Amino acid sequence: MTEDVTPLLRATGLSRSFRLPRTSLFAPAALRHAVRDVSLELREGNSLGIVGESGSGKSTLARLLLALDRPDSGTVHYRGREIRPGAPRRLTWFRREVQVVLQDPMGSLDPRTTVRDIVAEPLECLRLPGGHDDRVDELLRAVGLDPSVRGRYPHEFSGGQRQRIAIARALAPGPKVLVGDEPLSALDVSVRAQILALLNDLAEAYGLTLLLVSHDIGVVRHLCTDVLVMKDGRAVEQGPAASVLADPRHPYTRRLLAAVPRLPA
Repeated sequence: MTEDVTPLLRATGLSRSFRLPRTSLFAPAALRHAVRDVSLELREGNSLGIVGESGSGKSTLARLLLALDRPDSGTVHYRGREIRPGAPRRLTWFRREVQVVLQDPMGSLDPRTTVRDIVAEPLECLRLPGGHDDRVDELLRAVGLDPSVRGRYPHEFSGGQRQRIAIARALAPGPKVLVGDEPLSALDVSVRAQILALLNDLAEAYGLTLLLVSHDIGVVRHLCTDVLVMKDGRAVEQGPAASVLADPRHPYTRRLLAAVPRLPA
């Protein structure tokens, strides 16, 4: 029997530019090339880390993969089906399959909404049938929170607890792919390790395929099977994380690794 090698998610030749404010009345507006001809594949059960410095195009690439922005050129396919930004109703099936956890949990959670309604929101928006209270309680337990917190509001929690709520919300519709856009960078160092371990455990428990955007190579080394390194909007190196991070070929990747802090022996 031949093994199916079709990627779960595939991007081909993605490019995206933005017009910058004019600096002169007569000069044309300059363009910022955020993503330049990037291609990647994410296979089911694997985890891909997209790394690079601030401004390298990581988050713009993630938005293109999530169909939250339209590329100037290139395509994104999920399970062989092309994904294009458009009417929410046309993307309902894709939103059930692919969910995202953002960087700042306080900014991504409605401060006027209870935990119960935050976690249940994707179930209601995607019109999934059945009562949702049991599902909410199950997810809160899965992320390490007691279901009794369901009636509380985001401001009543610490940053790490808020990120757990955001993760529970992302898991609500039962996605196959979980995208994290710098999900640890807004947290205290001591909390990052806890959330990192939680993501690892959830990926195993729910059979998730992960796509992680991060500037922290240590996080990617711990969590990801594959890595894509971005610089100035381009993918300068990609491959298995163990190989790329142990023996980087591109000078930029070597500089990123050299910049990782190390404790003295």
